[in-house]
Amino acid sequence: MRTLFRSTARLAALAAATTTSLAAGHATADTAYVAGGCFWCVEADFEKVQGVSEVVSGYTGGTVENPTYKQVTRGGTGHYESAEIEYDPSQVSYAQLMNLFFRSVDPTDAGGQFCDRGDSYRTAVFVETPEERRIAEEAKAAAAAELGQEIVTPILDKSPFYVAEDYHQNYYKSTESTLTRFGYIQRKDAYDNYREACGRDARIEELWGADAPFVH
Repeated sequence: MRTLFRSTARLAALAAATTTSLAAGHATADTAYVAGGCFWCVEADFEKVQGVSEVVSGYTGGTVENPTYKQVTRGGTGHYESAEIEYDPSQVSYAQLMNLFFRSVDPTDAGGQFCDRGDSYRTAVFVETPEERRIAEEAKAAAAAELGQEIVTPILDKSPFYVAEDYHQNYYKSTESTLTRFGYIQRKDAYDNYREACGRDARIEELWGADAPFVH
């Protein structure tokens, strides 16, 4: 599978696509919270970004404390599969991350993402400050203008973030083997097969073309 991940110069160009212009070192936060469908994929994408130190898979936006994966995917808790992105604002700005995020998902789909359907797989941005909300709204407007379509991804106030179970963390690069009906398979192989079969990259490239920052 080919990789079309853009360089740091591409990140700068994406940031310039909004009306927001932030100087390096003047970002408003060092943690961003997003929901982009399967959190394995969000983690795999954003850990490639220069300036991002870690991405943690988890759950946010719901009403149940310390939810489990089974509870969240079954529905009824209100949680999104989400990601906590820790970053160095002297290397990558919040505006750049927001522009990358909108182009890493299908923000026109209100029912989930790709093959993953249901409320827990919806997209969202969770903001902590008025400045973050302004930046996220500008990135959303830029995405709408580029696609010429309605963007259904909401910009929501941040709520408690609960870290997902250990086996979900760094799933995309795990060398551990899992027993399936086809025998033992490495988690990384399972992730790669899932991502391709789910149609994530195909749909993102269809929507965003050369502006798709993460295509495997």
